[in-house]
Amino acid sequence: MRWPPLRLTRVSLARIGLVILPLLHTPIAFAEARTELTKQIEQVMPKVISWRRDIHQHPELSNREVRTAAKVAAHLEKLGLEVRTGIAHTGVVGILKGGKPGPVVALRADMDALPVTEQTGLPFASKVVSEFNGQQTGVMHACGHDAHVAMLMGAAEVLAKQQADLAGTIMFVFQPAEEGPPAGEDGGAKMMLAEGLFANPSPSAIFGLHVWPGESGQLQVKTEGIMAAADSFQITVKGKQVHGSSPWRGIDPINVTGQLINAINLIPARQIDVTKAPAVVSFGQVHGGIRWNIIPDDVKLEGTIRTFDSEMREDLIARMAHTSEHIAKASGAEADFHVHNFAAVTWNDPALTEWAMPSLQWAAGDKGVAAIKPITGAEDFSFYQQQIPGVFFFLGISPEGKPLSEVPPNHSPMFDVNEAALVNGVRALTGLALDYLANPPKLSKS
Repeated sequence: MRWPPLRLTRVSLARIGLVILPLLHTPIAFAEARTELTKQIEQVMPKVISWRRDIHQHPELSNREVRTAAKVAAHLEKLGLEVRTGIAHTGVVGILKGGKPGPVVALRADMDALPVTEQTGLPFASKVVSEFNGQQTGVMHACGHDAHVAMLMGAAEVLAKQQADLAGTIMFVFQPAEEGPPAGEDGGAKMMLAEGLFANPSPSAIFGLHVWPGESGQLQVKTEGIMAAADSFQITVKGKQVHGSSPWRGIDPINVTGQLINAINLIPARQIDVTKAPAVVSFGQVHGGIRWNIIPDDVKLEGTIRTFDSEMREDLIARMAHTSEHIAKASGAEADFHVHNFAAVTWNDPALTEWAMPSLQWAAGDKGVAAIKPITGAEDFSFYQQQIPGVFFFLGISPEGKPLSEVPPNHSPMFDVNEAALVNGVRALTGLALDYLANPPKLSKS
């Protein structure tokens, strides 16, 4: 997935679309232990950074996170948690049961890396080469999942020390294949849910975070749709192969493809009410032909659809299918149109987001909480939010003093993490879990 650059601003809570109730809950409900909690988080940070660098140096592609999963499982077992492995191939879940009865809350981190050859020059840079969809490629944590795993491992260590005082249960979800499983395989959040992730115990809320090129240590959040639904689409235009010197003897799928690309690009520009919600259609691949003087039998196109509204998504897909069929038919060709849903809208439950704000403010400290615009990137965290209320937020990890316009984005071979910011991520995960168990909001399942 692509991550477009954003402009973030420090704002009041009202600008984020929230009205915070001062007595909603006290951040870090174990107020008398807040100083000790902060000390414990600071003490675990050298481990968090060490874990992050080790995982960064040994990245693994989706559904292949064997080493990472083993590292996570060993750590959770050492903490005394109930550990479940092999979920959705390589997923790991740790269950921390408190000393008192209470609700269940889930925290999630994703583990997979990307088929990207690293160019950061870091002393712990990845030199791993692997195979992705039949091609040799470098492998890199170019989206920061190494930091996500390390922060959740750190939060687990801190929270395990509170076990006797916890009124409820914390579920630590280490998920494979967030970037999407290899061709022909299942994986990710959807597969973890299908294999009973939320069956026993059954959490009533879930929280997740993502590192992002924003102000270092700042937390960034938005109610409702924070990230887009993502669909991939494939169109095969079928013509009739013929020599390029006599195109009238066949049916030219390349010519039809050109018309089709233009027409589909005009759908969100001219047929969809984008004042309701953003919509994006982009072509990423066009394949056709084997020789300069032969018109081929077919051309294959692939691309992505990004939407924030379910009705708009259905309408856009229907229009794309209709346009493909009729433009091809007008030239005597055929068009097969298929769509695969990668992620739903990452939808932050308004009531849970409002409840979480004091905890996020405590975690961010003087770095603050900022509003964030809707992001046309996508996250399969959205599938958890279809089952239970959830909040997904961002942690800024840019170098201090460097303009955001010069910071390499996620998925770049130059992407890096300002490790000084990670402490606020551990604080956020820890604080949200403790506050949720101590004073859970009243929520209805989505």
